[in-house]
Amino acid sequence: MDVTDKIALVTGSGRGIGRGITLALARHGADVVVSDVNVDDAEGVQAEVTAMGRRSTAIHVDVTDRASVDGMVESAISQYGRIDILVNNAGIIGAPGWQDREETNEEDWDLLYAVNVKGVAAVTDAVAPHMKKERYGKVINIASVAGRQGNYDNPPYGISKAGVISFTQAYAVLLAPFSINVNAICPGLLWTPMWEKISFRRSSLPENSEGLSPRELFDRTVQERIPLKREQTPEDVGNLAAFLASDASRNITGQSINVDGGSRMN
Repeated sequence: MDVTDKIALVTGSGRGIGRGITLALARHGADVVVSDVNVDDAEGVQAEVTAMGRRSTAIHVDVTDRASVDGMVESAISQYGRIDILVNNAGIIGAPGWQDREETNEEDWDLLYAVNVKGVAAVTDAVAPHMKKERYGKVINIASVAGRQGNYDNPPYGISKAGVISFTQAYAVLLAPFSINVNAICPGLLWTPMWEKISFRRSSLPENSEGLSPRELFDRTVQERIPLKREQTPEDVGNLAAFLASDASRNITGQSINVDGGSRMN
């Protein structure tokens, strides 16, 4: 999984899965542009990367704002000269206040599509011309196992991640003539800030008659849904991202690979 001296751009990399991917890429030799809507978080991860002896830059980005996306890419190119690896990780689970609503609303639908689908497209479209010029690139989109199955709890989230899987297949064909690989990772159950909010929400529902804590609910979900009976981690996702970013994956494209302990088998 050698990505020594490759230049990576990871969106939504200030925490959770994005941070795990960023550190994995740096550990395997990449210099990483850390971009996030929360620049303080991005700067924290940047410091971790530089402490590992790799170059890094923290950049604010709002993937729903094309000017912000273009500015991020222009800044990365001006500093590093190219982008070899793009990881589209920025994503949300709902509009502000989603955890306090019993049902999703129109704002959830609109913002989930804007961030999780259009955001992936906007960043990829901004980076792709630079990869085409080099006739080389690795694009890795972070989808979800929720994109492979019906989800009664949050339909628009699962549908948006299904869109990422479809986007991955379409762009794999579109960019293949330029030797650009496009793949997706579908994480399962990870104890990240996002899942912590989901579990906190579920802990307050009437179905939680046992009075389990958010973490206890998460652990029970892991035991019920995952054949390997263990949660996944950002490091697990990062390890796969590092492989897909390396030349060892040169003949893998258009694939969406689960990191879920066997909860979904394709």
